[in-house]
Amino acid sequence: MGPLAFTSVAAVVTGSYRLGGVMVAVLVGAEIVGAVPCGRLLDRIGVTRGLVLLLLAAGTAMAALVVAAGAESHGLLLVALVVVPGLVVGGLSGGFRTLLGSVVPDERLPRAVAIDSMLFEGVLITGPLLVAALNPAGALVPLAAMAAAYFAAALAVPRAVAPAPPMAAKLPVRNALPWLACLFALGHLLATVEVAPLPLVQRLGADPALAAVVIVVLSGASIAGSAVFAWRRPPAGRRQAALALAGFVAGGSVLAADLGWAGLLIGAALIGAGTGPLLTIASVRLQRLLPEGRRAEGFSAAFVVQATGFGLGSLSVGVLPLSLAPTLGVVSSACACAMLALLNSS
Repeated sequence: MGPLAFTSVAAVVTGSYRLGGVMVAVLVGAEIVGAVPCGRLLDRIGVTRGLVLLLLAAGTAMAALVVAAGAESHGLLLVALVVVPGLVVGGLSGGFRTLLGSVVPDERLPRAVAIDSMLFEGVLITGPLLVAALNPAGALVPLAAMAAAYFAAALAVPRAVAPAPPMAAKLPVRNALPWLACLFALGHLLATVEVAPLPLVQRLGADPALAAVVIVVLSGASIAGSAVFAWRRPPAGRRQAALALAGFVAGGSVLAADLGWAGLLIGAALIGAGTGPLLTIASVRLQRLLPEGRRAEGFSAAFVVQATGFGLGSLSVGVLPLSLAPTLGVVSSACACAMLALLNSS
């Protein structure tokens, strides 16, 4: 909900959408900076207690943002107030993923992660729609709804989960590198579609309103891919990950080749279809590698890696020719596939 809600509030407070863009940029930057420290905090004080504290902090900061925006405070204060939610988002991601592994048996974890991926894609689609539905009641209402969501999530965190024992074990960075490379490639290539639907359809001379079709195909294919993975329950192995990466390479190559509407939709579908399964496989494999007492930190680090890939993909869309941006995502996917092959040979 954040990007659209922030730009709507900025337009009301300052008369321009520019402040909203700055708020989103600060939010994303804070996510990357705060993810690993917040994940480490969760491991130290316990994931359930830590999640409640982080959610309450984010909800309080968002409520303060509602008050400040309602008082038409200076733009710098609004920017400062999004720092706290940004800092905790990466830690929340790692914490909830750790919590999922604590309440789901290991043999059911791949299906649970695949279903989680489907739900997340659904949230990405419905979040902006909810903002659009709430905006007629006032630009502050979506922000209030975001604050309420944080507080409701704090109430929903299960209290009965036993905290993981503290461990001094090192994070298995070397063994995790191929799976982190998969997440980086996923974020990198995904950004070249999610950030560029408008120029992609304009390249075809189509109505800009049709840009939404690209996102619908991408998200729909991702949900379908996760659903098939959850239904068939294949092993979360290197071969399945390599297959998803091969789809990325094919989809990105089709996008770069500019093959008309057919190429655009097929490329988006190929990338989307591999997103859910690859995310599931990488997540499950990291679960098995990470020490029990450092999983929140490890998953938060994985969040940073994927977010960095997404950020670089977004940057490439902004500064490079449209055909070159997905080509770089193809290179990232091919490199991740090569790293999986090297892991297999070792």
